[in-house]
Amino acid sequence: MTETTALLTPKPLYVEVAELVRQQIYSRELEPGSWIDEMKMVEKFGISRTPLREALKVLAAEGLVTMKPRRGAYVTEVSEKDLRDVYHLLSLLESDAAAVVAQTASDQQLQLLQDLHLALEQAVSDADQFFHINEQFHMQLLAMCDNRFLSQTVADLRKVMKLNRHQSLFKQGRIKDSLKEHGAIMLHLSDRNAESTRKAMQAHFRNGLTAASSS
Repeated sequence: MTETTALLTPKPLYVEVAELVRQQIYSRELEPGSWIDEMKMVEKFGISRTPLREALKVLAAEGLVTMKPRRGAYVTEVSEKDLRDVYHLLSLLESDAAAVVAQTASDQQLQLLQDLHLALEQAVSDADQFFHINEQFHMQLLAMCDNRFLSQTVADLRKVMKLNRHQSLFKQGRIKDSLKEHGAIMLHLSDRNAESTRKAMQAHFRNGLTAASSS
């Protein structure tokens, strides 16, 4: 097998199925707390039950699905405590990453973050687009931190956070407030001030939790 052929090797079927179900969960086609009808999905996707069950195991490991003995799989419901716990951990991890980036990022890397911030400014009237670019900004910053263990942990936590979708952004004024908070983060990153960047990121998550909890 050539290197090119290896790169073109298709993903296992259960991985593709997991992504399909994941997107149904994020879009609320499958509501939190709802039972996942395996027979219906098998028919819809035209697959056997084996790859579907393997896919559900993947989603259960991510926290998106809850497996109940003799009852099957359900879309995970996120409690207020779950939400607080996730935001707390994200605040700790991402603020630490931001502080590292403030000290180590190249000018080109900071410009990339600035470009994403400008894209956020242009997306203030579109919550879906704003949410997507916002996630890009945070994940790009994590990539610049260059800590794969931190990045993977945050990616998993963000999957759970997305069960709350982006309802908080629909709260009156939240998008503008979020954009302002991103502006503060960018300002401190540009100043190469690690501690101020850390505090700005923590404030961003603190305010995000307040909006998410009251939405």
